[in-house]
Amino acid sequence: MKIRHSLFAAALAVATTPAMAADVEWDVAVPWGASEFHTVNAMNFAERVAEETGGAVKMTVHPGGALGIRANESLRAVEDGAVPMAEYALFQNVGDLPILGIESIPFLIEDYAQLRQMHDLVRPIWEAELERRNQKALYIVPWPSQNFFTKDPVESIEDLEGVRFRTYDANTASMIDSLGAVPLQMNSPDVVPALATGKLDAVMTSGSTAAAQKYWEFLNHTYTTNHLWASNAMAVNLDEWNGLSEEHRATIEQIAAEMEPGFWEISEAEHAKRMAQLEENGMTVSAPSDALATAMREQTATMADDFAAKIKGSGQIIEKFRAMTGGS
Repeated sequence: MKIRHSLFAAALAVATTPAMAADVEWDVAVPWGASEFHTVNAMNFAERVAEETGGAVKMTVHPGGALGIRANESLRAVEDGAVPMAEYALFQNVGDLPILGIESIPFLIEDYAQLRQMHDLVRPIWEAELERRNQKALYIVPWPSQNFFTKDPVESIEDLEGVRFRTYDANTASMIDSLGAVPLQMNSPDVVPALATGKLDAVMTSGSTAAAQKYWEFLNHTYTTNHLWASNAMAVNLDEWNGLSEEHRATIEQIAAEMEPGFWEISEAEHAKRMAQLEENGMTVSAPSDALATAMREQTATMADDFAAKIKGSGQIIEKFRAMTGGS
């Protein structure tokens, strides 16, 4: 029997698939715009799945929140079967699963090499917890390093006093509050309207999102603070997944395992590419001043221990990670 899951019967397919009728058709909710590299990754993944299953499994990618699933509702939407699949940011769903926020502890992870080490430690736990929430993570890919984007220059922590700053989870809200700014938690599609109306003065995000949303139309300065990391998962509802044949499950798992390293490489290349694009469009791009960088680290120094004390099982992971990387 043909299975059809669609919130909008007339929705246009974004992912390219063979013309033959699919046995299974899954809509994939994606909050990012069509040009974001995570969206492009999802489309390429869907296309490969369609090819290698002979068109039997069709994944239709809906970018820009077209299915009405907000970024911070994605985990629950997949769990409940509101959508069969979603590509979503782990850190934006910490309200449902707090351990997903471990990589966004400020200044815990320095670079991609350390991020891979953290994922080696925490990914089995993430996957097990997501399975408890009735879903399977097919691949997990990070955003590039996170930055500060501001309207006015910021040389010291005093310059952040009262600045209305977009944040995206509890960790980042605590961080911005500790710096004297005003945290305003919001999903990515809400940022540009908030900038346009003057509700926001500053944003933290990756260069990929800043370029995709043309921050140069609203903001003037980029500071490469590299203060935390964030990753996305491509997840499928477990009931839907278990409804596939064993052969198709094995094929899709193999495709995900083969494509994920390439998706990481794309992520690594994004930072320099997007910083150059921001400069080309008139934004200044610079490292934070020594005074600001020092203050940021000092004001957030206890956040890893606070996280460990609050989130069950995270303390051992942080301790092992620090032993591996020589951190403190």
